[in-house]
Amino acid sequence: MLNTKYVLITPARNEEAFIEKTLASMVAQTVLPLRWVIVDDGSKDRTADVVQTYASRCLWIDLVRREPRPQRHFAGKVEAFNAGLARLGAIDFEIIGNLDADLSFDRDYLEFLLRKFAEDPKLGVAGTPFLENGYDSARDSFEGESHVAGGCQLFRRQCFEEIGGYVPNRAGGIDWVAVTTARMKGWKTRSFSEKRFHHYRALGTAERGGLSALFSYGQKDYYLGGSPVWELFRVCYRSTKSPFLVGGLVLFAGYAWAALRRLKRPVSPELMRFHRREQMRKLRRILRTLLKRQKIDSFRVATDRELSEQCNSSIGKS
Repeated sequence: MLNTKYVLITPARNEEAFIEKTLASMVAQTVLPLRWVIVDDGSKDRTADVVQTYASRCLWIDLVRREPRPQRHFAGKVEAFNAGLARLGAIDFEIIGNLDADLSFDRDYLEFLLRKFAEDPKLGVAGTPFLENGYDSARDSFEGESHVAGGCQLFRRQCFEEIGGYVPNRAGGIDWVAVTTARMKGWKTRSFSEKRFHHYRALGTAERGGLSALFSYGQKDYYLGGSPVWELFRVCYRSTKSPFLVGGLVLFAGYAWAALRRLKRPVSPELMRFHRREQMRKLRRILRTLLKRQKIDSFRVATDRELSEQCNSSIGKS
């Protein structure tokens, strides 16, 4: 019997269209959380009403309502998450998770992740790849197995406290900063490919279109400290995907615009150096594989040995 104590927090804003899928997935889980705090972040639709329907019959679901704010931004999401964290009070837990309000997953999904924490005391952050309208984050990106998608991120409590939780940043990247900081401090961060969660809203398109989202991703690559060398290869790769060529050009335009304006970076110089070292290690692995005319496994683009060395080199910093 798995006895790991865990809690979840879900910031939700105008999620009436999808949140019932998440609620239905959660109430069917084989291992339920001590508490699931859903923070209605000033929704203008029926998000809170849908949540209340479930909260009225599931005592472990707690709805928190916040006043509306004029704009949707990621700093607001952190504020909503922190409101949920405060609502937990003195509850004793080992694992804390952020769960987006537009997901669904298998009934043993969270039990599977909790077992990973039980098996490895050095595991600080865990999750899985995701599926979205035919897109598979394990197959169609180069984030790799050390990155944990922000839609569902579970943290060991000690790890979450050591990284200072989620850092508010209006432009985004809060989930990436949390996971990369954890890795920099010596924790293992893993996305386990045995399972997937389903994501229903296209990433980055909340209240904006697809090309606008790509431009924003280019900006984010810059202000999160991404290497221009890595970005060049990313632009080339993105140009091979629909919308062909245009997508890559828009991504590049976002990065270039941010660089020309010297947008303020919300990451420390230490984290930026760590991030670029990881990118260059990953790029070397990709190029070596191409030169050998082998198929690239984008999910395991860094070898187990390299990941182990990366983790060991950081041990002692936490």
